[in-house]
Amino acid sequence: MEEEMRTLVLKLALILIAVGAASAVTVSGTAHNSNNPTPEISVVGYISDSSCGLKHMPGMGDDKSCTLMCVKGGSKFVLADGHHRVVYRLDKAGQEKAREFAGQKVKVTGVVTGKTIKVTAIEAAS
Repeated sequence: MEEEMRTLVLKLALILIAVGAASAVTVSGTAHNSNNPTPEISVVGYISDSSCGLKHMPGMGDDKSCTLMCVKGGSKFVLADGHHRVVYRLDKAGQEKAREFAGQKVKVTGVVTGKTIKVTAIEAAS
């Protein structure tokens, strides 16, 4: 009986230690994230449009012409990352900056949330 009681107390102590450690990790992780905003990253791809995405339609001219024509028709500029097969939406600032790079390979720098980039810079990439 005494041995069973020691085992029960030991198990209870281990559970309390585990719960306390998990709580400490959660609290410190939350505090850490609130002090450090999401870092900017750079993604390389091509400025395309939301209608065509990774592949432009045949018969629409070169990539630049197709992109500008689709945007004129209501599409939005996007960053098409063909290497990773991902199409990123660009925020309002990105829409304004992307026009001069339509159809070109670029490096977009900004904060990525899901498949949207809050753009801080767009520059030509080689």
